[in-house]
Amino acid sequence: MIKYKLICKDCDLKFDSWFASSIEYERLKKKKLLNCHKCNSFKVEKTIMAPQLINSKSKIDKNIDLKKFNKVKKTIIGYQKFIKENFKYVGDNFTYEARSIHYDRKKKSKGIYGRASKRDLKELREEGIYTQVIPWIDENEN
Repeated sequence: MIKYKLICKDCDLKFDSWFASSIEYERLKKKKLLNCHKCNSFKVEKTIMAPQLINSKSKIDKNIDLKKFNKVKKTIIGYQKFIKENFKYVGDNFTYEARSIHYDRKKKSKGIYGRASKRDLKELREEGIYTQVIPWIDENEN
């Protein structure tokens, strides 16, 4: 795993993101799958980073990392609860339903959420139908 500090060239937001490798970052960048979570721009670039060196005198506090993880997990679960209460679940029909809403121009009483492949999301974006991918924690997971 590799962590990069990224910057949005449109809104100047700086944020960190993890990638399986530098090759994976380049692959995602080339396919235009990296976007700013503030303004949704695809003009996201790596910034210059200094390496973090750990020597025998350095302490790594795993409890702090666990606390951060639990805090993020709690936030995601809160978002999930809000989405489940306020949006209609359409499952694997997400792409179809999103197109129906977009092209029929009918106001729906509830927004929708569901599952879609990266390819489907890319096609929706090319059609001018903007979606948002959010992390989802399965209730059966720890």
